Amino acid sequence: MQPTILIVDDEKHTREGLRASLEDSFDVYVADNIASALNVLDNEHVELMLTDLRLGGEDGMVLIEKALARPNPPVVIMMTAYGGVDTAVEAMKRGAYDFVTKPLNVDRLEILIRRALRSRHVEKEVVELKQKVEKRFGLERLIGHSPVMEEIFDTVKQVAPSRATVLITGESGTGKELIAQAIHALSGRPKEKFVAVHMAAFSAQLLESELFGHEKGAFTGATERRIGRFEQANGGTLFLDEIGEIDKNTQVKLLRVLGEERSFERVGGNSPIKVDVRLVAATNRDLERMVEAGDFRDDLFFRLSVVRIHMPPLRTRVEDIALIVHHFLKVAAEENGKPVRELTADALAALERYAWPGNVRELRAAVERAVVMATGAKITLRDLPPAVRDGAAVVQTTSGIKLPRAAEGGHLNLQDTEHRMIVRALEETGGNVTKAAQKLGISRRTLHRRLKEMKADGELAAVSEGETKP
Repeated sequence: MQPTILIVDDEKHTREGLRASLEDSFDVYVADNIASALNVLDNEHVELMLTDLRLGGEDGMVLIEKALARPNPPVVIMMTAYGGVDTAVEAMKRGAYDFVTKPLNVDRLEILIRRALRSRHVEKEVVELKQKVEKRFGLERLIGHSPVMEEIFDTVKQVAPSRATVLITGESGTGKELIAQAIHALSGRPKEKFVAVHMAAFSAQLLESELFGHEKGAFTGATERRIGRFEQANGGTLFLDEIGEIDKNTQVKLLRVLGEERSFERVGGNSPIKVDVRLVAATNRDLERMVEAGDFRDDLFFRLSVVRIHMPPLRTRVEDIALIVHHFLKVAAEENGKPVRELTADALAALERYAWPGNVRELRAAVERAVVMATGAKITLRDLPPAVRDGAAVVQTTSGIKLPRAAEGGHLNLQDTEHRMIVRALEETGGNVTKAAQKLGISRRTLHRRLKEMKADGELAAVSEGETKP
């Protein structure tokens, strides 16, 4: 498909001469005034516009401004018989790609047009690539394919562009700060600061100063003015971790910042300071019970929890463990210079059995320890921490699937893990593909494709042909 260009000139012989010269290489539209040019731009996808400076009694500069103000503007090259530095500079200021003088050299003009189009395509590719990278960065550190994690990913992508406050709940080590970082990365302010404050690390007085700053002389030891975290995060995102640990006085001050005024005063100051901050909070405590007990203000709770995201404990999403383990294994092997690339089936089975009270944080430490202790290319059962080796009972996945243990001493990779889950889902649903797909959190079409691959490899011996029914 040829690039589409629009030639705008009030002189018919120039307009038609250019059309005849360029139409073998481009799809060419022509117009003789601003109104007809805008009509073409409204109804056709024009990649480049070549316009005269003088259009009868109209100014070509006006057309440039209107064309470039469109959502998907064309590249603009200006033609004029009134060449000169001043005209060229003005055309560039208005957004023109380049400037040519009449009489035109058609060969040179075609080279310029192709260069301009190539430049535009490169710009678009860079923008698209940047958007993909930013979107990927936003969620790339959040690992999981269980239904509950897929739902969390969807919620993050939905809420991130908004201004709504978000409350992230869950046990320690489940990845609450990673969720906050993903919300920031996918928001409208990813280039601004992401500032995190761990509220439990400060006494009540120090926390107030940490959040809002203080004036010189505000208290003993305040020898100079301090800018608080709210001011540091202005324009960006402020993440308040362990929000349930703050005292009543700080709760009142937070409530004011989250109100319509969005302002506060530094400790020892009396001048209101306005900020534009996206607030995300997290806690491992039950704030609703704290509200009932009178330990947390209900109005602040409602302000903080416009959107709530609950991070599930690792023990309830066992189907994600193999995926997370392989990620941490790769990272730990690179960081420690070890040639470890995989783990034995009994090692992975032990990792899946363990209850993980420290959640993903504990799992990462266990994998790194195993990589360090490994003497070969595989992590074995003996390389795991003793508590993990001893393990606990097998727990259910979020889909209700119990993962079977692999053969002793065998090798298990991600594909093996997936196939085990499919077989067990089919067993638990009596071979019903639709129900099994629902349990696995995947589409029926995806499951059918996986089953074909497994049948081709002879891996469905445990499930008879008659059982895999619609």
